[in-house]
Amino acid sequence: MSAELDFGRHLDTLIPEYVRNFEAYVPSKPDQHLMREYGAPFLCRMNNNENPLGPPPAARQAMEAYSVDLLSLYPSGDAYDLRAELAARFDLSANRFLVGNGSCEVIGSIIKAFCERGDNIVTADKTFAVYEWVAEFSGIEARLAPLRDHAFDPEAMLSRIDRRTKIVFVCNPNNPTGTYWPADVLVDFIKRVDERCIVVVDEAYFEYVDKPDYPNAMSLMERFPNVVVFRTFSKMYALASLRIGFMAGSTAVIEAVRRTYVTYSVNTLAQVAAQAALADLSGHVVRSRQMVCEARTALTRLCAELELPTVGGEGNYLMIKVPINDTLMYRRLMRRGIMIRSMTGFRFPGWIRVTLRESEAMARFAEIFTDEIRQLRQSAHA
Repeated sequence: MSAELDFGRHLDTLIPEYVRNFEAYVPSKPDQHLMREYGAPFLCRMNNNENPLGPPPAARQAMEAYSVDLLSLYPSGDAYDLRAELAARFDLSANRFLVGNGSCEVIGSIIKAFCERGDNIVTADKTFAVYEWVAEFSGIEARLAPLRDHAFDPEAMLSRIDRRTKIVFVCNPNNPTGTYWPADVLVDFIKRVDERCIVVVDEAYFEYVDKPDYPNAMSLMERFPNVVVFRTFSKMYALASLRIGFMAGSTAVIEAVRRTYVTYSVNTLAQVAAQAALADLSGHVVRSRQMVCEARTALTRLCAELELPTVGGEGNYLMIKVPINDTLMYRRLMRRGIMIRSMTGFRFPGWIRVTLRESEAMARFAEIFTDEIRQLRQSAHA
């Protein structure tokens, strides 16, 4: 014990300052622990933008057919078959894809490949926080541009780029606001960046958007070789627990990132399920979009009746301004079995984000949320 205490006195000298100053992300406890902690009779998950319809039928079948006898074998180190499926799906060379263990690995790999101390990345101040987190705990400055009308502001982003900017991250549509850059805005932005740095277009919620002016960034890579696209199997394809996503870009960019990539990081079952999900012809995407559309319409109408502001255009989520501290609202709803995302961590204090789900879950949320809002207002006027 004394040796451990003695080592602890010197530990700070081994940890870089940017790591010492970084506040670690604390994940939520498992559902059963949360239910016991809050005395919740059930738990309806509306916090992580998961797809309650589950994986597409083809992915389910592929996972059910997977033999446990294969568990002793290492996975394909470069997701060979999945990259071949991606290549066929998008009519690109397989060498233009890199598969990763969730978004954090993909983000970390590209930052490691292009950034060194003194460099910076540029993104928005209220977006998917992992861009900022990975940069900061890697010792790379994250320059944050404020949103305008809840959307990425191209002028503000461009003003923060300098000669040490290596990567710009654009979340399209943005999580958590659901706003997106239409094709003309995205193309103009890329042109004005003028190959000074890598432009990452994160399309995690791509499959949920069905608007004619929404761009497919994969189609821009031929014109703009500095464009890199992120997509995931966690959201629409409901493979979140398997942790699998991919990046696409020019052969030269992907080869550079591959040098920083951890081989064998994506397990075989994830690769098999993702490959099958891509080939699924069951209409899973259409059903999921319809579910989200109906849920958004109903929840927006409810919030209008309750006179609560909302923000959310695309993606499977909606933000709601609540009349109390968002953490307190989280606790009140958790006690009644509804788990939402409090938004202070996204720099939206006083807002919550609600995943748009199937009608039964939305009806349950509407009943409990309406009751909580009415109780709060009655207490305020007592």
